Amino acid sequence: MSDLFRFRPEMRFAPADAAARPLHLVETGADLPATLSPAQRAFAAAQGFTGALGSLCLLPDETGAIVAALFGYGEARKRARARFQLAAAAAKLPAGAWALASPLPAEVQKSEALGWLLEAYRYDRYGTQSVPEARLVAPAGLDAARLEIMAEAEALARDLINTPANDLGPDELEAAVRDLAARHGAKVAVITGEDLLAQGYPLIHAVGRASARAPRLIELRWGTDGPDLALVGKGVCFDTGGLNLKTGAYMALMKKDMGGAANQLALAHMIMALNLPLKLRLLIPAVENAVAGNAMRPGDIYTSRKGLTVEVNDTDAEGRLILADALAAADEEAPDLILCMATLTGAARVALGADLPPFYTDDDDLAAALTASGTRNGDPLWRMPFWAPYEPLIEPSLADLDNCPAGSMAGSITAALFLRRFVTETERFVHFDLYAWQPTAAPGRSKGGLGQGGRAVLGALSEVLGL
Repeated sequence: MSDLFRFRPEMRFAPADAAARPLHLVETGADLPATLSPAQRAFAAAQGFTGALGSLCLLPDETGAIVAALFGYGEARKRARARFQLAAAAAKLPAGAWALASPLPAEVQKSEALGWLLEAYRYDRYGTQSVPEARLVAPAGLDAARLEIMAEAEALARDLINTPANDLGPDELEAAVRDLAARHGAKVAVITGEDLLAQGYPLIHAVGRASARAPRLIELRWGTDGPDLALVGKGVCFDTGGLNLKTGAYMALMKKDMGGAANQLALAHMIMALNLPLKLRLLIPAVENAVAGNAMRPGDIYTSRKGLTVEVNDTDAEGRLILADALAAADEEAPDLILCMATLTGAARVALGADLPPFYTDDDDLAAALTASGTRNGDPLWRMPFWAPYEPLIEPSLADLDNCPAGSMAGSITAALFLRRFVTETERFVHFDLYAWQPTAAPGRSKGGLGQGGRAVLGALSEVLGL
């Protein structure tokens, strides 16, 4: 594998035969476990342990050695405010193996075990980071291997998003795809630079041509049987805004503008590692939106791969341009499902915040499956509408489509409507407008790049594609 990412051994469960100490979960005001000795009960009382959410009490034996722990599990209404509460214990416990000594409902247990694994993630490429050393023994009945694959995928997405643009441009993103393909026996094809024009990807070329790093369309194919799934991920490795230049404050996080591509790579890893019975096609248009004499200009009009003409009224709305050509290519094969992920609009953040990505689809059954799976897998989503009355907003007077309608309303919806115009042969299409960033650290989610949508999709695929 390249040094862009690695699959971390610390994001694994402890061996099943490990000598594990018990970890008891205690709700606020609840009785302490009956298995504790009188001395341990007295010790917990002396420490003022009440079961408050996130609190921890380490329990010694008569020699002073730590032999068990109590973790405050709080009240249900407070636990509902955030995911992965048990991850806070993983960050505080001493090194070694720990085993849950308190029963939890199966879905809650699965989510908490995943959160424990995710808590071990640290981005340490440029400096040493302290990694939690407490390891959880996978509870009985849990599909531990599947959860470890989910954690691997999350680490992959976070590493790619966290890597600064000087070390992750279109070349390096291509290298990451090739590394993943080699791991799973997939095939990769890449169209680069001027060949994009020759092979019918004018919008990808227009967005990326001003950069010293050549734009490209990266394609990965895997699997020979089953339904066809096409993944399309926005790969803007850095977004200056082009000639509609961003201010410094809005440019500061633009290394994460390839978060859609990172999350699609993470999803592809899960699909391939689990050997799901489907045919996978991943398309990543990878560019850097830069400023130079040959940069696209506001008012320019291009004919897309689909044949639709697009007026560029804002060069900072470049993500939907590169996705348009990639979606058109995916649609030409009429797969059973096209799934698009992109860090596309600030409007989505205004509407739903950083923690709840919107998604768009016309398929009610698909929407229900994604929403339910997101809840089960600690990967929440919220459905937003392809609102047809807003279609005129993306239709300018000179071209078929406008890449950025005037005004400040419904920006995420109009972007989604724009993308839908390029999917005409495929019945089921879903678009995710991600943030892919954790603004402040939370249990299981360190500050920085974040996986969003992938676990929800993975959990819904069996139902959606009949696997």
